[in-house]
Amino acid sequence: MSLIAIGINHKTASVDLREKLAFSPDVLKQAHQSLASQSSTGEAVVLSTCNRTEIYSNASSLDQLINWLEEFHGVPRTLIEPCLYGYEDLDAVKHLMRVGCGLDSLVLGEPQILGQLKQAFALAKDCGTMGQTLDRLFQRTFSVAKRVRTETAIGAQAVSVAFAAVSMAKHIFDNLADTQVLLVGAGETIELVARHLAEQGVTNIVVANRTIARAQNMAEEFGAKAVSLEAIPEHLSQADIVISSTASPLPIIGKGMVETALKARRHRPMLLVDIAVPRDIEAEVAELDDAYLYTVDDLQGIVEKNMASRKEAAAQAEEIAQEQAGEFMTWLNSLANLDNIRDYRKYSNQIKDEVLERALNKLNQGASSEQVLIELANKLTNRLIHAPTAALAEASRQGDWHAISKLRSDLGIDQEKG
Repeated sequence: MSLIAIGINHKTASVDLREKLAFSPDVLKQAHQSLASQSSTGEAVVLSTCNRTEIYSNASSLDQLINWLEEFHGVPRTLIEPCLYGYEDLDAVKHLMRVGCGLDSLVLGEPQILGQLKQAFALAKDCGTMGQTLDRLFQRTFSVAKRVRTETAIGAQAVSVAFAAVSMAKHIFDNLADTQVLLVGAGETIELVARHLAEQGVTNIVVANRTIARAQNMAEEFGAKAVSLEAIPEHLSQADIVISSTASPLPIIGKGMVETALKARRHRPMLLVDIAVPRDIEAEVAELDDAYLYTVDDLQGIVEKNMASRKEAAAQAEEIAQEQAGEFMTWLNSLANLDNIRDYRKYSNQIKDEVLERALNKLNQGASSEQVLIELANKLTNRLIHAPTAALAEASRQGDWHAISKLRSDLGIDQEKG
C-alpha cells in the first residue's frame, strides 16, 4: 500500500468538470466510507472546494482511486484522466503541504484553503476514516502552514483588489470595527470586500445597489442594511468609508454629492475607493479636502507589488514544505521498519516454537537428550539461514557483487571473519 493523492483543480480542469467531480455535503460521509473500503487501513480524506477536488488514501495504486472516482460520480474515466494529477508517498505528502500553505491556490498564499483542509480533516475523523498515517500527515501539514505564515511574508500583503481596498482602510482608520461603511454594488467584488470587512469586525454596513433584492441578499449574510442607489445621498454623510464597484457606464457619486456629505460630517475625513471600470466616483472628488479617493489603478499597483513579494516568500515556503515532507516520510518509513522488524521476529519465533515443540516431544518419548539437542540446533540453524542462503545464491547467479557484499555485511559474515 502507498500513500496516494489524486485530484483536479482550477489549473487542470474546467468549471464544468470540477462541478461534476465535486462532493456535496450530503454525500461526503458516504464518500468517505466508500473510499475507505478501498484501503486496507481504512484511511481516506476527501477535500472538495469550488477550486479543487482531492482524495488522500492508503491505496494499492493510483488506478484503484481513479476507478473509484469514476464509479462514485458516474463520470467516464476518459473525461477525468486528462485533467487528473496523482502523487505517491513523498510527492503526495509534499503536495498536501503545498496545498495547505496556499502554494497551489488560485491566489498565491491565500489562507482560506487551510480552513477547508481542517474541515476535511474533522469530517474524516467523524466518519472514522482518519487513521494513524493520515492523522499524522494532516497535523504535520497544519504545523507547516502555521510555520510558513510565521516565518515568511506569504500572507502579509494584499493580492486581490478587494483585499487591497480593505487593507488601505486599515492603514487610515485605527479600528475598522468603529467605522461605518457604504458599499455601492452587490457583485462578486463587493461581496468579497464585505467578507474582508466582516473579518475585521465591521458591523455598520450599508449596501446600495440598482437591484434592491440583490442588495438584500448580500446584506442578510453580513447583517447589513440594503438601500437603492437613489438613497446614496442620505447615507453618504454617515459613511467613513465608501467602496464602489458597479457596472454603471456613468459615475454614480459626484463631486457635489460628496461635498454636501462632508459639510454634514463637519469635515470628518472620508475614504472613497473606486474599484469600478469605468469609474463610479467622479475624479474631481479627489480635489476636496478631507476626501481621500483611490481608484482601481492605485490598488492594482499595490497588488502587483505585493504579488512580487509573495512570490519571494513562496520560494521560502517551498523549501519548508520540501524539508517537512522529507521528515514526515522518515517517520513513515520508520513505521514500516518497525513492522518489518516485528514481522521478522514473529517469523523467527514461529520457527523456534516449531523446532522446540518437536524436540520436547522427542524428549518426552525418551530420546537421547544429546541427540535431541544436536537435531534442534541443526534444524533451527537450517530454517533460519534458508532465506539468506537463497538470497546469496541468487545474487551469485546474477553476478550482483554489490548485493553479495551488502548481504555479507548485513549477515555479519565479514565481521565474523575479522
